[in-house]
Amino acid sequence: MNKAKQISKLFAAMALAGAASYSMAADNIKIGLAGPVTGAVAQYGEMQFIGAKMAIEQINKAGGVNGAQLEAVVYDDACDPKQAVAVANKIVNDEVKFVVGHLCSSSTQPASDIYEDEGILMITAASTSPDITSRGYELVFRTIGLDSLQGPTAGNFIADHIKPKTVAVIHDKQQYGEGIATAVKQTLESKGVKVAMFEGINAGDKDFSALIAKLNQAGVDFVYYGGYHPELGLLLRQTKERGLNVKFMGPEGVGNKEISAIAGPASEGLLVTLPKSFDQDPKNKALVEAFKAKNEDPSGPFVFPAYAAVQVIAEGIEKAGDTDTAKVAAALRSNSFETPTGTLAFDEKGDLKDFSFVVYEWHQDGTKSEAK
Repeated sequence: MNKAKQISKLFAAMALAGAASYSMAADNIKIGLAGPVTGAVAQYGEMQFIGAKMAIEQINKAGGVNGAQLEAVVYDDACDPKQAVAVANKIVNDEVKFVVGHLCSSSTQPASDIYEDEGILMITAASTSPDITSRGYELVFRTIGLDSLQGPTAGNFIADHIKPKTVAVIHDKQQYGEGIATAVKQTLESKGVKVAMFEGINAGDKDFSALIAKLNQAGVDFVYYGGYHPELGLLLRQTKERGLNVKFMGPEGVGNKEISAIAGPASEGLLVTLPKSFDQDPKNKALVEAFKAKNEDPSGPFVFPAYAAVQVIAEGIEKAGDTDTAKVAAALRSNSFETPTGTLAFDEKGDLKDFSFVVYEWHQDGTKSEAK
């Protein structure tokens, strides 16, 4: 081959490389949205999806990320660990490099094992189990607080404000529910509050008559429940029907308007720990109006954290100047981000350096007010 042909081929190769590079830059950046589309807690998945999709829409309208548009790809894990693993493998096969999800801690943990192995960056906006970020993973983050923070918030409020005589702590035997219940129990005991019962039910149970009889026999006047709203809604209703005068409290997993639909008047006065009501922050007025213009409810606890998760992914890509997930992860840990949930900064584990839960009182019409 003569020199002229070599030079010609070299320029052709460079041109092709340039075209390929341009094509990659112009491609959409896919963000997997993983959580329950179906199942008993699909309402929480909807909160996550509308928050993330709104962020994607607004970022794209503002010009996208480094010239590329974001693209949402929704995956249904039904908050089932086995299905979450299948979803994670599908995300790998679909060559999606960024994930907002999963929702339930018991689904997030096995899925995150796969993401870490496959170089996929995941931010959960809902999973609060400390175990998810305690393994030293590089690519796992969250935009919500931990049970190790939420549990003491609940336990201290019970001890300092409610001052019950006899407490029962009940959970659904799942990673999230039992984890938060354990944190509450430990806090109560450290404050000198006796926990007369620490028991698990089965997720999906419908009849709580035996449990209610045990609560009555033990003279329990306060119940903390770790788990989700379908079971607690039934427990509230059945306890009231049997004339047992007991105050209840639960974590953000019960803070759903559906609990009022299930429990009716029995949901009045339920105490719930939730993230701050970001939809009530005046600085978020325009964003709240954008949700309402689409007939979407911005008040759910995971809406704004999911919006923030997409935002920090986008800004992380911009700061890294690359979609390489290791570089984006490094950018997330070395920067802070101004989001609708406040200024977010991540520690080495991928947890937020600052987050707070608030105790709210639930009302039977599905609204809430800050507990005093």
